[in-house]
Amino acid sequence: MADVSTLIDAARAARLNAHAEFSHFKVGAALECANGTIVTGCNVENATYGLTMCAERVAMFKAISEGHREFSRVAVVADTDAPTPPCGACRQILWEFGGDLEVVLANLTRETGRYRLSDLLPLPFDSRLL
Repeated sequence: MADVSTLIDAARAARLNAHAEFSHFKVGAALECANGTIVTGCNVENATYGLTMCAERVAMFKAISEGHREFSRVAVVADTDAPTPPCGACRQILWEFGGDLEVVLANLTRETGRYRLSDLLPLPFDSRLL
C-alpha cells in the first residue's frame, strides 16, 4: 500500500490535466489498486454538462479498462478549503467496482478528511439487489 501522501500527490498531479472550461473547478483523483498500482483521473467537462465525467469515474473506468479489479482506496483533490467528497454518481460507481473503499480528501496543501465509502453511501444499490 502506497503512503497516503503519494496517493494525494498523484491526485494533485492528475488535477492539472482537468478539462474544466466551463466550471473552472478542476478535480483530480488517484485510485489505489490492491496490487499497489495507482491509476489517476481528472474531470472532463462537456458543453452539455450531463456528459461531463468526474475525476473519480475517469480513474475507475481507466483502471477497469487496464485490467484492474481490486481496489483499496481513492484520493480526491480539489482547490477548496472544505473537503470535496465524490458526487452521488461517483459514490455509486466507486461502490459497485471498489466496495467499501477508504476515501481520502485533500486540497492543494493538505488532507481534509478520510471516510469509508459506506459512510458516504450508507445504503448502496448493487448486484445483491438484482
